[in-house]
Amino acid sequence: MTSPLTSAGAGRSRRKGPAALGVRRAAARDAKRLTRLVRGSGAYQGPYAPMVAGYRVGPDYIETHDVFAATGEDDRILGFYALVLSPPGSDLMPELDLMFVADDAQGLGIGRLLVEHMRGRARAAGLDAVRVVAHPPAEGFYLSVGARRTGTVPARPPAVMWDRPELLLPV
Repeated sequence: MTSPLTSAGAGRSRRKGPAALGVRRAAARDAKRLTRLVRGSGAYQGPYAPMVAGYRVGPDYIETHDVFAATGEDDRILGFYALVLSPPGSDLMPELDLMFVADDAQGLGIGRLLVEHMRGRARAAGLDAVRVVAHPPAEGFYLSVGARRTGTVPARPPAVMWDRPELLLPV
C-alpha cells in the first residue's frame, strides 16, 4: 500500500504539490552538505553547541550506514537520517544515529516523512523497533511519532555534557 508521502520502488518517496519532496539515498558527495546541516542546527546552540562543533558526516559514514536525505525540487537537502543496523551476531540494537531537519524547513512535515521512510527501511531489514537516543529538546517529536521512553543515557563528558532520553520507536 502506498501513502501520499511514500511510494513503492527504489527507496524514493514523493509528495505531489507545490513543495514536492523526495527522499533519496545520500551519496558520498553529500557529506559536506550533511555536515553543514548538523553544524548549523539551531537546536545545538548555547550549551549544546560543543557537541556539534567540529562534527563531520564523512563519505565513509554515508557509505557504511543507511543514510537518506529529504530533498526539495532543486535537490536542496532539507533533512536527513542515519539508520545504523547492527552487524550480524551483534547484541547492539539498530539505532537512529542521526536525524536533522534544516531550521528553515522545520514544521513542514519533513521530520515525519523521514521517520516514516526510516520505519520502512527498518521493516525491510526485518526489524520491529529502532533505538533512539534523543537530543533532549527533540524528545517531544519522537514521542509524537510513536516512540516510547525506555530510560536515560547518562552524560559522557567531554563530548556530551547532559543526560539524554532513550526511546524505542516501533516500526
